Amino acid sequence: MSRPDRHNEIEVNLLTAGSLTYLLGGRRIDIEASRVAVFWAAIPHQIVAFEGETPYFVVTVPLSGFLSAGLELSVVNRILHGELVIDAPADASDQLKFQQWERELREGDPTCERAVRLEVQARLLRLGRAVSNSPTPRYPEPTLSRADQIACYIARNYQEPLTSERIAADNGLHANYAMNLFRRAFGTTMTAFITQHRVSHAQRLLVTSDDPIVEVAFASGFRSLSRFNEAFKAVCGCSPREFRGSHRRAAPIPKRRK
Repeated sequence: MSRPDRHNEIEVNLLTAGSLTYLLGGRRIDIEASRVAVFWAAIPHQIVAFEGETPYFVVTVPLSGFLSAGLELSVVNRILHGELVIDAPADASDQLKFQQWERELREGDPTCERAVRLEVQARLLRLGRAVSNSPTPRYPEPTLSRADQIACYIARNYQEPLTSERIAADNGLHANYAMNLFRRAFGTTMTAFITQHRVSHAQRLLVTSDDPIVEVAFASGFRSLSRFNEAFKAVCGCSPREFRGSHRRAAPIPKRRK
């Protein structure tokens, strides 16, 4: 991937051979072959390394479908907070299922499409059950390129007031050099990357809390409600209120403590 990607869906990946490495949520994460991995693709992510010639399977699940699938709230929160959840090594049936889903979706038959949706939901439920009691993994800190260091810094600090000067200084670089380096590596600006992270954070709060929209804006790192509304609509194609309304019925809303 030549630049970070984001889309408002849950990704389910299965790599049949080799390995791949994602840069996601301020971490560099390796996925080994025969492992089913799940993450929220609204968080900017990028494949930064890939070993092997075998293509891998990708299933995307609409956020509303994921929220209504019935997974335990702890697992939902882990995924929406940016964790890439990896199941235990898959058996041969997983690869056969992914192949079947691909074939049936290509056929375009509505009955088969519904069957695939139900089977993907069942696979997510099994994955959720398997990982629900497992601790959040501690990923080792690998040696990162300068550009990766900047991306990880932004992913960990986007809620704070950030400028190119501060980002560069905290990473031991000159501002102009940092901006050019980041654009060459990721095909986007640091400002756009910050905005993507802030909008993703806002999306999570909108569907998993009843916080007022103005509080969501400031909690996500925006300094004004008008800027939040403008940026959110540019990225998502709808207002924050409309986004919340379209996902609220499916979302497992935690109760506030009094």
